[in-house]
Amino acid sequence: MLVDKTNPTKEAPAKVKPEVDTELLASIMPSTLEEGCIYVHCKCANPGDDLLVRIWRTTYLIDHHSSAKTQLLHAENITIAPQWSLVPKGCTHNFLLIFGSLPKSCTQFDLIEEITQPGGFEIRNISRNESDVYHINIF
Repeated sequence: MLVDKTNPTKEAPAKVKPEVDTELLASIMPSTLEEGCIYVHCKCANPGDDLLVRIWRTTYLIDHHSSAKTQLLHAENITIAPQWSLVPKGCTHNFLLIFGSLPKSCTQFDLIEEITQPGGFEIRNISRNESDVYHINIF
């Protein structure tokens, strides 16, 4: 979710280019690094004024064919709602989302942040690949 800086909530600036190695991820939540998990690397380039970003636990991957929905297991380098992270003007913020598995029959899916306010992340028509590792641009 993105919000402009006019929101009175202020957080420390986010790392512009974080480096997260596999060993660190395993120490944070080993169960998420099992086979079958889906890794979505997100890039949020901010060309305008300062932005505030966060992710809601109600973020899912939804299979086009079966409507199966897999939940967010872990988020790295982005705050979980209700907290916010600042993305300074002209900077890029990278973060990682880890989800449970989708059915083997899934060939295309959507990433949807289901929230009751405007501004939720919505990335549609992501084509499934063999590695289940994806790189998406939020902006």
